[in-house]
Parts: sequence; structure tokens; C-alpha cells
Amino acid sequence: MKLDLKRLAQQPGAVMPFESELDLSGVEWNGSRPFARPIRIVGEVRDRAGAMVLSARLDTVLSLHCDRCAKPFQQEKTVEYETLLAFELANEENSDIVLLDEDGELELDELMREIFLLEMDTKNLCSQDCKGLCPGCGADLNVEPCRCKKEIDPRLAKLAKLLERDGSDQ
Repeated sequence: MKLDLKRLAQQPGAVMPFESELDLSGVEWNGSRPFARPIRIVGEVRDRAGAMVLSARLDTVLSLHCDRCAKPFQQEKTVEYETLLAFELANEENSDIVLLDEDGELELDELMREIFLLEMDTKNLCSQDCKGLCPGCGADLNVEPCRCKKEIDPRLAKLAKLLERDGSDQ
């Protein structure tokens, strides 16, 4: 979706609302495809004293796998974004301002795709208190206790034998 912002820049105080959906179902993220639903984008571009400000809210529900227990789960994801827009920059080093193309248009889908992907979490948990899987026996510690036989540290093996012997005397 392209936004034509030439006319907006010529009307102080003008507002251009927009609404769109972004399909990222083909995007792979950490070995899976979490974008089962389109991302809903709602926002506006507002001319404020000669400066154009883009504000947007991006919402979707992600289909993820827990990084601790590997169970699938769904999670709502919302990203709030705001930036200045400009036709040209006097200082090329200001990366917080988004430049419009030579026709005064903004490729909204490309910008929103980049913003949403940059806001994706690197770790996904089904719940904050997820205990995960036992590295030894593979038991889901949220459901059952570990089935591993507790190994005795070889440095303490002699002490364990002494304790076993003392326990059998009583």
C-alpha cells in the first residue's frame, strides 16, 4: 500500500488516516511460520507545523512454540510506532526520520513489515513460570516430575556410602 503524501504536506494540520492488512504468512522466523493471521495496521499521518508524523498500531495473533517446553501456543502481539516523515534530509545521519520517495509517496507495507519484524521477541514462552523440559529424561516439568536417577558426585561417593551404612545400623 502506497500513501501519497504530497497534498498532505501542503495542508497545515491535515490528517490522512489509513488502515491495511499485511500478510507475512510466508515469512519464516526462528525455524517456524508464526504469522498465521494477517497483521492489522491502523494509523494516520498528521501534518504538525510543517512536519509530517506517522503513527501506527500493528496487531496480530502469533502461533508460536515455547522455547522451554516446545508446546504450541498463541500470543497477541501489538506494536506501537511513531516516526517523522520527510521529503529530504539536511543531515543524512538522522536514521529516525523516514524518507519519502521522489514522488512524495511512502511504501507503507515495506516499512510496517520491517518495524514489526524488528519488534519480534527473540524468546517465546507459553507462560513466565514455564519449567521446560528435563535435559536428562525429557520430561515436561510443567506436567510431571523428572524421572532421572540422581547421580552422586564422584567426589562425594565415599560420604554417601558412609551415610548408607549409618542408616542401616538403626
